[in-house]
Amino acid sequence: MEKKVPESLQKLIGRVQETFADDEAMVRLFIRCFTNTLDTTVQKMEDGTTHVITGDIPAMWLRDSTAQVRPYLIAAAEDEEIADLLVGLSKRQFFFLNHDPYANAFNQGPDGSRWDDDETEMTDWLWERKYEIDSLCYPVQLAWLIWKNTGRTDHFDEAFHKGLARILSVWRTEQHHEERSPYRFVRRNCYFTDTLSREGKGALVKSGVGLLWSGFRPSDDACVYGYLIPANMFAVVVLGYMQTIAEEILGDREMAAEAAALRGEIRQAVESLGVVRNPYLGKVYAYEIDGYGQYLLMDDANIPGLLSMEYLGYEPEDPETAQNTREMILSCANPYYYEGSAARGLGSQHTAPGYIWHISLAVQGLTSSSREEKRRILEMMKNTDGGKGMMHEGFDANDPSRYTREWFSWANAIFCELVLDYCGIRVKR
Repeated sequence: MEKKVPESLQKLIGRVQETFADDEAMVRLFIRCFTNTLDTTVQKMEDGTTHVITGDIPAMWLRDSTAQVRPYLIAAAEDEEIADLLVGLSKRQFFFLNHDPYANAFNQGPDGSRWDDDETEMTDWLWERKYEIDSLCYPVQLAWLIWKNTGRTDHFDEAFHKGLARILSVWRTEQHHEERSPYRFVRRNCYFTDTLSREGKGALVKSGVGLLWSGFRPSDDACVYGYLIPANMFAVVVLGYMQTIAEEILGDREMAAEAAALRGEIRQAVESLGVVRNPYLGKVYAYEIDGYGQYLLMDDANIPGLLSMEYLGYEPEDPETAQNTREMILSCANPYYYEGSAARGLGSQHTAPGYIWHISLAVQGLTSSSREEKRRILEMMKNTDGGKGMMHEGFDANDPSRYTREWFSWANAIFCELVLDYCGIRVKR
């Protein structure tokens, strides 16, 4: 028996039906994707918090859980029940973050379930302990967006305040990963992207350059070079949120000053060390660097990526550099950009060559100033669902019936966000 769709969501569905009155297939796909996350992945816990699994993996990622509920922020402005669910998710995220700020994915309870028997400091709450900068960014982003879209501040509690302090402490440590970090991660008998080199310490980086080290990308694949530029961009945005919340809500001037100082250091490093010259396009942002002069020119389908810098709210020092970077990403200059008979777009090392991600297509649309491009991408997404009426992780650019992840809630959610964006309905930032 299907759950009743809340009135606040029905109103948004009505707006979509008006805009796409000539496209019943688009409306059907939107409705199914829009209601699926709420119906199948969200669970209200006895303690009042909200647990959100990714879909076909029975664990909650700090990153994915934020992205999965993002379209509901619009409805939460007038729907107290949905707002309560989002506040409950924020509180659960900060419980997990305070339990272990180096972990990326958590169990519903302390039952010891895990992806693999990794050599790192595991507890029974942890599904996986891959350290990724974005795992600390997303909970702050969700808390900020709840405030800006609903006016609610009850999630800015003692655990939240403690969580911000832990984030600042970890990030100060990871500016000097080589000398100060306690974090190690080793996975045996696996593909090389699932573990860190040098007995779990990761590839060598130059410490003290201002950037934050990350063991893994948002794809959960190991970084080639430890300074992941788009993740540092996201940290710059989030530190701005932290500064404002500390000043206006928490009344913690010392924390606000620390967030502002760290934000300035990272931003300066991104704009100086993270910009390199492409012989054909001019100045572009690198995807990863090591601080010694080595860098990668590419982008990955996941968020944060270079394609998503505007979506996340990062303001580049030089708009031309950002535009050059976008042109590079959406071309054969990017090794993970694919063109096929069914679609063209950005894929990932995380999936097979030639597989385009629905998430990256949605980001391309959400960051485009062209209404025509947004509609073209929506049509491409609609026509590459593999006949399942849902979005997937990656799909074959020549044969969309070949895809990864039957049930991937994040992809469904960001497709819905692009549909709503096309209708002129956007999450307040």
